[in-house]
Amino acid sequence: MILHSMPSSGNSYKVRLLLALLGREDVATVDVEYDSPALAAAHAEGRLPFGKAPVLELPDGTLLPESNAILCWLAEGTGWLPPDPTARARVLAWMFWEQNQHEGVIAVRAALRTYPHRRAEATPGRLADLLVRGHALLQVMEDHLAAQDWLAGTTPTVADVCLYGYTHSADTLGGFDMARFPAIRGWLDRVAALPGHVSLA
Repeated sequence: MILHSMPSSGNSYKVRLLLALLGREDVATVDVEYDSPALAAAHAEGRLPFGKAPVLELPDGTLLPESNAILCWLAEGTGWLPPDPTARARVLAWMFWEQNQHEGVIAVRAALRTYPHRRAEATPGRLADLLVRGHALLQVMEDHLAAQDWLAGTTPTVADVCLYGYTHSADTLGGFDMARFPAIRGWLDRVAALPGHVSLA
C-alpha cells in the first residue's frame, strides 16, 4: 500500500500516527507537500480523488481518500474500532464532529498562521473569531475528558487519533491557550505515551 501524505497536514498526520500505533510497516509513504512537484504529479496522475491528501492507495489500485475514512479502514478488526454498533457509533460521532466542527476552526486558524498562501485570509477579525470559536470547541473536549481518560470508551480508539491530529498543535500552530484545558493536556500526554507514537515533524 502507498499513503499519499502531506507532511505538514494534521489530516495526513492522523493516518501516519495510526499506522505507527498499529505497527504497520507495510505502507510506503509518498510526500505530497503543498506546492511541490510531487503534489502536482499526484494531481496529474489522478491519485487524489477529492483533490487533497491523504489518500491510501491499495495494492489493487483502489484509492481511499479522506483521513477519517482511512482511519476506519485501517482500524477495522483491531481494538482501535469497536465492533459493537453502539460503541462504534460513539467513536464515529467524535470523528464526524472533528470534521464538521473542530477541523474547520482549529486547523484553519493554524493554516492561516502557517501557510504563506493563506496569509491574505488571516485578517485580525477572522483570527479573533476563530480563536473564540476554537476555545469553545476545545471546552467541549475538556468537559468530556474531565470525566474519562479517552474520548469514546475506556481505551483509546481512532476517535482519539482523529482529534489528536490538530489538537496537539493547537497552541504552537493555532495560538490557542491550552493552559485553560488541563483535561485535554492530560489526554494529549496519554496519547503521546502510547507505544509506537510518532510526532508530526
